[in-house]
Amino acid sequence: MAKKKPMTKAQIVAYLAAKTNVPKKTAQQFVEEYAKLAYKEAKNEFTLPGLGKLVVSKRKARKGRNPATGEEIKIPAKKVLKFRIAKACKDAVFPQK
Repeated sequence: MAKKKPMTKAQIVAYLAAKTNVPKKTAQQFVEEYAKLAYKEAKNEFTLPGLGKLVVSKRKARKGRNPATGEEIKIPAKKVLKFRIAKACKDAVFPQK
């Protein structure tokens, strides 16, 4: 069974335009502005209703290994962006038995 390819941005725009009866250009502007808003607000936690939320998480400093030499190295602490999937999304993709 071949794996289906993910939708492209153009396919998403075409789908939204058809479903909402708006021109493709309007749908594309909406998609782009929604993405810009998510980027801008992610540092404060951004919720995508029904999908999940973007959250900033702090990673502690830790020790690691250089895979080429096996030498132990220090990995500094840093902030990372994570996406937490909403329960409704999980249940829609993987229904409970």
